[in-house]
Amino acid sequence: EPTVRTELMEQIPPIAIFLQENRPKFPTAFFEYLMPIVVRYLTDVNNQVRKAGQEALLILLEQDLVAQSDIENKVCPILLDLSAPDSDDEYKVEAVNIICKMASMLSRTTVEHMLLPRFCELCSDGKLFQVRKICAANFGDICNAVGQEATERLLIPKFFELCSDSVWGMRKACAECFMAVSYTTSPEVRRSKLSPLFISLISDTCRWVRQAAFQSLGPFISTFANPSSAGLYIREDGTLSIRPSAQDVNSNSCQPGNNITVMSSSANAA
Repeated sequence: EPTVRTELMEQIPPIAIFLQENRPKFPTAFFEYLMPIVVRYLTDVNNQVRKAGQEALLILLEQDLVAQSDIENKVCPILLDLSAPDSDDEYKVEAVNIICKMASMLSRTTVEHMLLPRFCELCSDGKLFQVRKICAANFGDICNAVGQEATERLLIPKFFELCSDSVWGMRKACAECFMAVSYTTSPEVRRSKLSPLFISLISDTCRWVRQAAFQSLGPFISTFANPSSAGLYIREDGTLSIRPSAQDVNSNSCQPGNNITVMSSSANAA
C-alpha cells in the first residue's frame, strides 16, 4: 500500500538520527538497511511515496547523515538517471528539483563533477518549460554551490539563454535571482556581461519581467560595492545584509553581530 510506504519514509529521518546517536551499538544499520530504502523509493511508482522519499533524503543530507560514498555512488546516479533526456516527464521535473535543493548541502567537488553537467543540460531542455523554470529559479543557489570559476565558465552562458527564453516566467525567475548570480562572479564579468544582460531584462516586453528586474535593481547594484567598505554581504539564507560598522557598534546604535536584512535574493522564488 502506498500509504504504508509513505508513512515508512516519514519515519526514516528520526530512526536515522537515533542510529547515529547510538552508532557504537548499530554501526552499519543505517547504511545497510535504511539508505537503500530511501534510494529505492526515489523511483517508486506512487507520487506521494516519491515525494516522501525526496523529503526524507533532504533531511538526511541536511543532518549530514549520508556518507559521501553513498551520495556519489547511490544518490547521484539515481538522480542523473531520472533527469536524463529520455526520462519520464514527471520523474525529470522531480529530479531537477531535488538536484537544485541538495546542491547547497553537498561538497563543491561533488556538485561540480557529478551534478553541474546535467544541470547545464536541463537549462536547455526544449521539451519541458517546467524543467527550465526550476533551473532558472534556483540558478543563484547553483552558482553559490560551485563558486566563481565554474559559474563564469559554464553557468553564465546558460544564464544568458534563460534570460532570453521565450517563456516570460523564465525571464522573471532570472531577474529575481540576478543578485545572487552577480555576487558569485568577478567585477569584470559583472560589468561587461551581466550589466548589459540586466538592462535587457529591465527593458523586457513583459511588465512582470520588468517589475521583477526593477525590484532586483538595488540588490544587483550592491554587488558592485566593495564589501570591506560598504559592509554588504550575502548570508547563507541568500539575503543581502549589512554588517554594522565599528562606529555604530561603539555608539551602541546596534548590537555587535546583528545584521540588517536589506533584500531577499529570491533565488528560490518561482
